[in-house]
Amino acid sequence: MKYCSISETSAKFNIPESTLRFYEKKGLLPLIERDEAGRRLFSEDQLALLETVLCLKHTHMPISDIKQYIDWIVEGDGTIQLRLEMMKNHKQTVLAEISLITESLKGIDVKILRYTKRIQERNE
Repeated sequence: MKYCSISETSAKFNIPESTLRFYEKKGLLPLIERDEAGRRLFSEDQLALLETVLCLKHTHMPISDIKQYIDWIVEGDGTIQLRLEMMKNHKQTVLAEISLITESLKGIDVKILRYTKRIQERNE
């Protein structure tokens, strides 16, 4: 199995090494292996899990909820229904946030149009 160091993983995902350490400390990256010198080794499974953690984090899922989701993954197939419900609920939360942002963006566009028009009028 191929492993990545913490610096390679940091570069691959464009996140600081300190973030990876924080995620591990919070239990979001369980079962990280270490080499004989104690350095973290990220397996392909760990990289896939990290990708999921980042996806959830980028969509503003709280760390505590991400932790619960990861705990359910570690518990195994008996938690699939719980994970499915969590993902469905999170999707609805994300869609509501997208809707709010889309509406807010319209207000920003109105301001841009207004200011652009005022500048054009001033320059004429």
